[in-house]
Amino acid sequence: MVNCDLLVKNGNIATSSEFYKADIAVKNGKIFQIGDIDCNASKTIDAEGNYVTPGGVDGHCHLDQPTDDNSVFADGFKSGSISAAFGGTTTIIPFALQIKGGSIRAAVDEYHEKAQGKSIVDYAFHMILTDPSETVLNKELPDLISNGYTHFKIYMTYEALKLNDLEILKVLSIARNEGAMVMIHAENDDCITWLTELLLESGKIAPKYHAVSRPIIMEDEATHSAISMSELIDVPILIVHVSSERAMIQIQNAQSRGLNIYAETCPQYLFLTANDLESEGFEGAKYICSPPPRTSKDQEKIWLGIKTGVFQVFSSDHAPFRFGGNQGKQVEGSQTRFSNVPNGIPGIETRLPLLMSEGVLGERIDIQKFVSLTSTGPAKIYGLYPRKGTIAPGSDADLVIWDTENKFTLSNSLLHHNVDYTPYEGLELKAWPKSVISRGELIIHNGDLRAKLGRGIFLKSDLPMQARTFEKSSLLDRIEKKVF
Repeated sequence: MVNCDLLVKNGNIATSSEFYKADIAVKNGKIFQIGDIDCNASKTIDAEGNYVTPGGVDGHCHLDQPTDDNSVFADGFKSGSISAAFGGTTTIIPFALQIKGGSIRAAVDEYHEKAQGKSIVDYAFHMILTDPSETVLNKELPDLISNGYTHFKIYMTYEALKLNDLEILKVLSIARNEGAMVMIHAENDDCITWLTELLLESGKIAPKYHAVSRPIIMEDEATHSAISMSELIDVPILIVHVSSERAMIQIQNAQSRGLNIYAETCPQYLFLTANDLESEGFEGAKYICSPPPRTSKDQEKIWLGIKTGVFQVFSSDHAPFRFGGNQGKQVEGSQTRFSNVPNGIPGIETRLPLLMSEGVLGERIDIQKFVSLTSTGPAKIYGLYPRKGTIAPGSDADLVIWDTENKFTLSNSLLHHNVDYTPYEGLELKAWPKSVISRGELIIHNGDLRAKLGRGIFLKSDLPMQARTFEKSSLLDRIEKKVF
């Protein structure tokens, strides 16, 4: 009889491609064996009747990130990772933000200092590129990519973050040469600025006007533009937080033409609508994020896109601004203009339970699709697979055992983030993680935190399979052939 550290027995195991009943033996933090196992285990967990899925990989969350106003992120690596773990996420990928005029290398180093000794789950870093200078493009960025920072985000909106088309093309060409994955926030900033000015000049400052200032057509146009630049450079991209049917159709059409266009959506586009921004008084500010929630029709189309494979990633886009106080949504008090309300909503803990409850148990998607969207997909796209994102011998023993027998009403009082609200208050959920295991260690069990602070480790990312380097000399030849 072999020895193992942990034995998970009788679980209904789900991966992105399989669903079966078996035991899982864990040794030295890795999955050692799967099957009908008889081993001498230091600890045994009976998962009879429970789904067992890979630990969630949240490929889009913001923690302890600098801002350009008086707002402050309520969650850093401590509270953010604890909240993630209670929700079944065992790997988080937040953002090291380059300040315009500054070094992206310095931003990464500073972010490591913020994370040191705080996270209870494993983590990698995205980069946010805001100033693609010659030094950044030709020296810092290639060096960082070669050292395990293989994915980064660029913005087409927000004054402090946005790049123009020329800058985007330069960034995409570097990504193509180096094999990195580029995430793009696609909204047309000039149109948003124009609409915002019109609204403010008319005295329309309430939270609901945030959705008016960022209409679907502006996401549609920017998504088309991002895809066109990706096609010109011949480089894969990931369009993040897709909110609308029209943007989704742009992506779907590109995919049908064989372009390497990938897409992410988030819970707010399945469970919220623009009507939530019309809540009484300033309450609508709780739902301000960009792109904003859309219509119930868009919700249904996003669900369809999830089911049919348009989306590869389902992330929280956790942006933890508190509702109360002048460091959160009310930076100018209770009459804060919609244009100055910090954009973003919390959701790092609720991401998986929402999709499991409404998606799997609501029979909108199967359990394999759930795993693909929440774990395997982001692990592959961000160069962490197969270490993360699956249940297989040799992979990290990151596992979630689900309780799907007890319905309950979601309340912020049940959550572990440092935010004073959840936008999903009052929703009835049918699922919640019962036990969460990270690298073979039981870190959450029956509502109790068992992990030591700082046990999470930093993960260097491999080159994403979807973005492996092309022949560097081929780009101009390819463009010439398309023209002539």
